[in-house]
Amino acid sequence: MGHLVFISIVGVDLVPLGYYRSKLAVERLVEGSGIGWTILRATQFHDLLAQVFGSLSKSPLMLLPAGVRDQPVAVAEVADRLTELAAGAPAGRVEDVAGPEVRSFESLARAYLRATGRRRPVLNVPLTGKTYRAFRAGGHLAPERAVGKGTFEEYLAERFRD
Repeated sequence: MGHLVFISIVGVDLVPLGYYRSKLAVERLVEGSGIGWTILRATQFHDLLAQVFGSLSKSPLMLLPAGVRDQPVAVAEVADRLTELAAGAPAGRVEDVAGPEVRSFESLARAYLRATGRRRPVLNVPLTGKTYRAFRAGGHLAPERAVGKGTFEEYLAERFRD
């Protein structure tokens, strides 16, 4: 018998971002649905960070949120875990999946710039607000669940290969 497998995001219960709140609301609906379910939370995908850095690097000065770290994970690794979960029985909320490294946003941005051959000064800008504080506090990280193997540099090398 099948069941619903829902992909969510690490920190949806800790980071007061609109999209995260929506994901948390869907988690609650799934939990109360009366059908068999499994929920997997993952850290952000490499692809998302590349997209963000691509947008931020269009400006002659790359502005980044100061003090924020990230722990990107490979899409394929999360997909493999989802496949395993879909083939099994309903498991409720399972352990998170996170990338292998917790890194500063700046170090990830600089890796992106190196991989793309773009030269930009990088400036870390302190921001205010609850969402920024939650990101600075690491509410979206899961260092104890660093089960992913693929690094951001490996992803970049593959994506921007000549």
